[in-house]
Amino acid sequence: MTGKSTPGGFMCLRPFPDLPHPDIEVIAEASRLRADVLQLWLTLRGDLSGIVIPEFSEPARADDLWQHTCSEAFLLAGSGSGYCEFNISPSRHWAAYSFTRYREGRENLDIEAPDVTVAEMGSNFSIGAVLKLGPSLADKPWMLGLSAVIEEADGTKSYWALKHPPGKPDFHHPDCFALELPVI
Repeated sequence: MTGKSTPGGFMCLRPFPDLPHPDIEVIAEASRLRADVLQLWLTLRGDLSGIVIPEFSEPARADDLWQHTCSEAFLLAGSGSGYCEFNISPSRHWAAYSFTRYREGRENLDIEAPDVTVAEMGSNFSIGAVLKLGPSLADKPWMLGLSAVIEEADGTKSYWALKHPPGKPDFHHPDCFALELPVI
């Protein structure tokens, strides 16, 4: 993809405190390639032998991806209470939703299927996606919440994010929208 990029940089996601998690690094990157195009990357580093990576398949929209290892991003465009959620699985399945307010009014977001890339090299596993979001989000600054669910072979799930709210894991919480990508 060509054009000016507004990098968010590489950021280490942190596991939710006080819950078990594997001894790995989870690194996220987000950038705005164009006013209405978001690029996301998630990289797992370390001993991944105990991590369940969903099997590679044909790209398709699917629900409930968060029940297994997946990347998640939450996007608030401008002010207001509505936001979007994007889930990208290593299987190349994906989901996109819009919400009218905190955890309410969920609907499938009408976007074209994202370009999803999966790469494995040594002890690194990466998944990337380019999301074309459309003109309604193009002229607003974006606040992002970057997160991941990591599933282990024994069924344990850990929850990773740039920032966690107090209480229980909740990627929808307003405190999680911790990265700003300005209009380009």
